[in-house]
Order: sequence, then structure tokens, then C-alpha cells
Amino acid sequence: MRPATPTEAIAPGRGEGRLELDVRGMHCAACVSRVERALEEVPGVEDAEVGLATESARLTLAPGGADLAALQEAVASAGYEARLRESLEESLEKRDREREREHRELLLRFWVGAVLALPVVVIGHADMLPFLPPLEHGTMRVLWALSGILTVPHIVWVGRRFFVDGWAAFRRHDATMDTLVALGTGSAWLYSTVVVLLPGLFPEGTAHPFYEATAVVITLVVLGQALEARARGRTSRALRRLMDLRPRSARVVRDGSEVEILAEEVERGDLVVVRPGEKVPVDGVVEEGRSALDEAMVTGESLPVEKGPGDEVVGGTLNRSGALRFRATRVGRDTVLARIVEMVREAQGSKPPIQRVVDVVSGYFVPVVMIIAILSFAGWYTLGPEPRLNFATVVAVAVLVIACPCALGLATPISVMVAVGKAAELGVLVRSGDALQQARRVDVVVLDKTGTVTEGRPAVTDVVAVGALDEAVLLRLAAAAEEGSEHPLGEAVVEAARERSLDPPRPEAFEAVAGRGVRATVEGRPVLAGSEAFLAAEGISGDATGEVARLSAAGRTPLLVAVDGMLAGVLGVADPVKADAAAAVARLKAMGLEVVLLTGDHAVTAEAVARRVGIETVMARVLPDEKAERVAELQAGDRRVMMVGDGVNDAPALARADVGVAMGTGTDVAMETADVTLMRASLEGVVHTVEVSRATFHNIRQNLVGAFLYNVLGIPVAAGLLYPFFGVLLSPMVAGAAMAFSSVTVVTNANRLRFFQPRGLDGSPAVDAPRPGSRTVPPDAGSGPAGRGAAPTGSDATPATGV
Repeated sequence: MRPATPTEAIAPGRGEGRLELDVRGMHCAACVSRVERALEEVPGVEDAEVGLATESARLTLAPGGADLAALQEAVASAGYEARLRESLEESLEKRDREREREHRELLLRFWVGAVLALPVVVIGHADMLPFLPPLEHGTMRVLWALSGILTVPHIVWVGRRFFVDGWAAFRRHDATMDTLVALGTGSAWLYSTVVVLLPGLFPEGTAHPFYEATAVVITLVVLGQALEARARGRTSRALRRLMDLRPRSARVVRDGSEVEILAEEVERGDLVVVRPGEKVPVDGVVEEGRSALDEAMVTGESLPVEKGPGDEVVGGTLNRSGALRFRATRVGRDTVLARIVEMVREAQGSKPPIQRVVDVVSGYFVPVVMIIAILSFAGWYTLGPEPRLNFATVVAVAVLVIACPCALGLATPISVMVAVGKAAELGVLVRSGDALQQARRVDVVVLDKTGTVTEGRPAVTDVVAVGALDEAVLLRLAAAAEEGSEHPLGEAVVEAARERSLDPPRPEAFEAVAGRGVRATVEGRPVLAGSEAFLAAEGISGDATGEVARLSAAGRTPLLVAVDGMLAGVLGVADPVKADAAAAVARLKAMGLEVVLLTGDHAVTAEAVARRVGIETVMARVLPDEKAERVAELQAGDRRVMMVGDGVNDAPALARADVGVAMGTGTDVAMETADVTLMRASLEGVVHTVEVSRATFHNIRQNLVGAFLYNVLGIPVAAGLLYPFFGVLLSPMVAGAAMAFSSVTVVTNANRLRFFQPRGLDGSPAVDAPRPGSRTVPPDAGSGPAGRGAAPTGSDATPATGV
């Protein structure tokens, strides 16, 4: 281990007070609890979350940090090894190499153990094999001694780890799965050796060695661990596929010449060149060239997306046609792809609430099993039939060997790890196991209108002059007033004027009134643009009630314009409804969920949109800071709410909801704030979120029920519960086989989630290929963006400089 300093307790790129460690040597939930306790005792550690499936520890540190060497020493004192995680790629590659090496070593140990166990089994059951003649007692004693010799390699090499780790746990006054295996197989071997070497201690004919139990149990447990190691290696495939999207090299312009460097060496501000057929190495903004980029790997958009000067490009996407030159804006860990990978990795290592309960139960599991084994031995030795010692030993060994804390410990984290990877393949980025668990329990899905149900790209559809100005002058002055606005509605007005070559002048003065409209001075004339309430508050006279009602009834947002203190006209703005919105709402309702439309827009406009997509409940004219209150109202009666919004002005509502879902293309700041981020702006992702959550916890339920039933039924059977009724006593060999394959069964069942196919919006199985993004419908079929038009009280989008 390399030297550590206290300053290393702050993990670079993770945020102040966060640190991640790779932890090696954990095998069961008891190991997880032990490492967590050890880390939380280190000064400066406020919380420790250890993942068995990811073999990692995520620490929350106090402001002063914590000493890395002290953390490593604490983990070592618990019997494990901790290393600072330097980079995700190196960590994954190292873990893959270690797992492959572990898999090969375990397979070698298994085959050696199996070859040596075969004659031991034959000798142990020689009296039951019809092809062998009856053997004299002296001959059997020699064969038993040979069995003892053949099982020595099982103790000292094949199953060495069980005894070494079990002894280390004993010295720490602790107990693990290794303790159970070591006690069970070791007791069987010692008892058999005493029977062979000191037969006079037992009444004649009452003692019989069972070396085969030691040999077979150790061999089968090692086989189970080999299969488990291979299966666990498959769980991180989705994460590796995401990482493989990153190109290794990049071509940048240095001193006027193109040079090829490693992708991680690209710096912000570099001019990057991408030729046809190459991957974009980092995020940036195009300066020269035009091309079509395949963004399916990152955003899920199946059709190539045209890019030209001023357009943003995302690292990991594929350049299909022309050459591009772009200026790097986000590099290294700040790129969209790097943030996606980091989010998936963090979610895979997080614990849903149900896992915390399992961890508590698992902490008591091994001591309880040891007590049951002792009581079983005492009961059979006191009350059992002759040979009592033989019966008591067999029962105690079977109890110790059949118990499996690994299955309990792996039941949840393996499923979460696979599910998070599967969700990422579907374009759904889940931030934590808690969010994954909560999503399956939601009763109400609240949809923000602008950018969620609609495209979020408004367009002017109507220009109605009601005063002395003609339509062209009206639109030109309104566009000039909106020139300084960053609100989608204002941008639509400016774009409409430019499309008609009206060339709006720059305003001499500009002021945005949040949620209401704008004030500006254009060519010396005062201009106002906004809602009815805004103009009324400004003392503007004139009546446009008829036009406002007509536009609102058509699902368009009315924007009133006043010039020189008089009402000059009304602009109608529509935001197209997403093509898949109605189908997604229908799917959500078919899944038993109530769907609510929440918007700051005019009630008539909001209801027109709701009718188009099939939503019955509408909450209109809601300010951004009031949306959280509406979510709280819906949560009354212990109902669970999922809020779907743009992640910026909806942040309070997203935080208040049980599950916050941010719509976007992966470049939105919403990735940092929501529980779930949808990589493509399609409501199909909301459906997938609920479906994956339900499938995951159905899988977890299967794993937990199976693991609990296995132990609840297996341990009493091993203790001899069936013997008084049916004369059946469980062989330690069968108990060992059952224990070995219980963990394999859990991991294999969790891996089934990799093949989970969500239903399409039409109810048919969805295809694995990336889905197309939302398509635009004609503007007159849509709705207006929320806010400054007819809505006097709110806006669905909060502009950067006011509205």
C-alpha cells in the first residue's frame, strides 16, 4: 500500500467530504457489517456504506477529513484489504483481472479437490457398493487412514481460506461464513481422525469416520464460489459497455498543426478535430464543419443528429459523415459520458432501504447458527439413538455447513447492480438504490407540461394586430423587446421575426418581470409583452378577450403586446405535444397509476394539452415555488408521488416528491439534482423507470424469499427435525452442496434482469435497439409554453435573466 496523507481523505472529483475505497476479501453480509463498523469508528468518518457486490466502501467525511492510513488500518484489523480508488476504469480493469484470476484459481482448487474426494467417497461408502466384496475391519481401518491422508490437501490447500479467515475472525471474537465452513468441515475431519487413531475411546461398532463429508463439502463450496465469481463478473457488463464508448485518443490543433494525443490529455479550450467514422473524445461546441452524429450510444436517439457551428457535441458519440472542428468545453470527469458512468457506478453500489434490514439480520445470523449447532449436538448426544456421538457430530456439522449468509447478503445488492446497468441501457439513469425501490411504489405520476409533455420548443403560430400597427411591425417590435429574454416563449418570438426577415432592432432598455413579461424601450417607444394580468397591472387599456379565449381554447399561449401605452396585438405561441406522450400516459394509467398535469400555464391551455394526451387531473397557474406544495398535497393519505420535470425550475417539487425524475438529453444540470435522469426527452423513460423498478424488486423478493426459506427450512432439517418422523438425517455432503449452490442460485437469478424486456408504449415487447427520440408534430397541434402568455401567475420555465 502506498503512503497516505490526511489530505487524501478528500476524493478528487467526488466533492468535498467524500471518499471511496476498494475493499477486497468480503464474502457475505456479515463481512459488510464488519467493515462498516470498523470504518465508522475511524475519527472523521460520519457514515460508511459498503457494497458487497461492488466490493467498495463509500465514506462521508467530516469537514476535517480522515486519514487514509487509519482507514486502511481499520479495514485490515477487520480482516480485509482496502485501497484508494484512483480511477473507475483502472478499478474495473483491476477487479476484472482479479476476479478472472480468482475464478481460475478456484476452478483449479475444485478439480484437485474433486479428484482427491472421489476415492474418499468410495471408501466411505464401500459397504454400500455392490461391486466391492465385504471388507474386513482391519482393511477398512487402513482405507479410513488413507481417506484421512487424502483429505489433508482439502484442509491445507483446497479449503485453506476457510480455515485461515475463520481463525482470523475467531481471534477478533467474530464469526463469518468461513467460520461455519471451517468449524463444520474441521470438526468432521478431527472426529474422523480420532475414530481412526483412537478407536478404543468408542464402544465397538459405534464410531464411523466420515472424511468424505470434509472432502465433498469443501470441494462443493469451492465450486460454488468459482461459479459465483464468474456470475458476479457479468453484473458489471453494462458499466463496462458505457466505458468502452470513450475513445482512447483525440486529434487536437496545437501550434497550427493536428496532433494525436490521449483523450484524457485534452484540455478545456482545445480545438478538437473529428473525422468521419471517429468518435467524439470530449464535449464541446462546433466551430467549423457540418456532419451527422450518431448519439444512440449516449442519448438513445436512433437517427443521426445534424451538427453545425454553434451546436453542442457529446463525447462518446460517433461522427458519421463530415469532418468537424469543435472547442472542448467539458473534459475528463466533467463530460456527460463520464458523469453518466459515475452515476451508474454510484447507484450500483448504493443500498435500498430493504438491504439495510437484511444487513442487520445477517449480523446475527452466524452466531445464531453456531448456537443452533451446539444445541443440536447437545440434544442428539443426550437424547439421540446410538451411536450418539456419531449422530450428534453429523447433525452439528450439517447445521454449520448448510447455513448460508452469502445468499442473504447477495440477494439485494446483486439485483440492484444488474438493474441499474439495465436501466442505463434503456436510457434511465438511477441515482440510488433508494430511488429504485421507491419508484415501484408510486401511486401518482405528476408531469410538468413544458419540455415534459410538450417538446419545449415553442413557435409563433398567430400574429393578430388589434391597434393601428400592422402585423409585421407588431412582430418586429415584440421581437426587439424579447431580444434580451432567455425564456423559451421570448426566444420563439425572436425566431419568428428572423424567419420573416424582419431584423428586430436592439432595445435601448430591457427589464424582465419574472413570471409576467418584459418591459423594453425600442427605437424610443415603450413596449410591453406578457400576460393579461401583467398588462393590466401596467395600466394598459384595450380588450383582447376574444382572441385570448380563441388561442387558449386551441391549446396555444396568448402573448399580449402593448406599444406606446396601448394594446397593439396578441401573439399565439404553441409548443408541440410529444408524439409519444399520449401512449406513455395510457401505459402509466394501465399500470394503475394516476397521472396529473402540473403547469404554470393558463387553465384553458393546460386542459387542451391534457385532453390531447388523456390526462384527467390538471393543476394550472402554479408558480414554480408552489409546485412543491401541490406535490405535498398529493402525498396526503400516504400516497407516493413521482414528479417528472425539467430539473431546473422544478427542483423544489423534484426534491419534495418520493421520486424526482428529470427529463433531458443528458446535458442538463438535472443530472445532478434528480433521483432519476432520463437520457432522452421521451416519456417512455418514465414508463421504463417504473417497469425496471417493479421487475427489480420482484427479483429481489424472489432472492430474499428463496434465501430465507432455504435457511429457515434447511437448518431444522440439518438439525435432524425429520428423523423422528421419517428416519431421515441430512448428510453433511448434501448440506454442503445445498449451501454452495444457494449463492450461485441468487446471483444467477439476479443476472436474469440483464435480459429483462420492458413493454413498448403499445404494450408489445420493446426492442433492444435504441429508440427514436420524440418527433415534432405541427405547431397548431400543440400547446403554448407555460408562463408569460395567458398565465398571470406562473411559468413552466424559469429563464436565466428573468422573463
